[in-house]
Amino acid sequence: MTEPGERRRGTRSTTTRERSVRGARDAAEHAADALSELIRHRVEGVSAVCRSEDDGWIVNVDVLEVARIPDTTSLLATYEVELDPSGDLLQYRRVARYRRGAQDQ
Repeated sequence: MTEPGERRRGTRSTTTRERSVRGARDAAEHAADALSELIRHRVEGVSAVCRSEDDGWIVNVDVLEVARIPDTTSLLATYEVELDPSGDLLQYRRVARYRRGAQDQ
């Protein structure tokens, strides 16, 4: 059993099609897991979740792309991840790249 805030790894079966997304939190978890498997960067968090026009999900996932010392100079990126209604990844793209210490424009 996982503690609150802790993510389970490797517990989902990729052969079953019963992976229906139950809400925004579930969509965020599916998107973060799928993206980290593809790009092999550490997920820092999810900054947005919304429904797409086809009842799927669009999730903005923030990842650490280049770790630096001091940490405030590390490079992060935001990826827009699109999921279908069952939680399968349809597409993703990087929409922003920024230093951790940079202020929003």
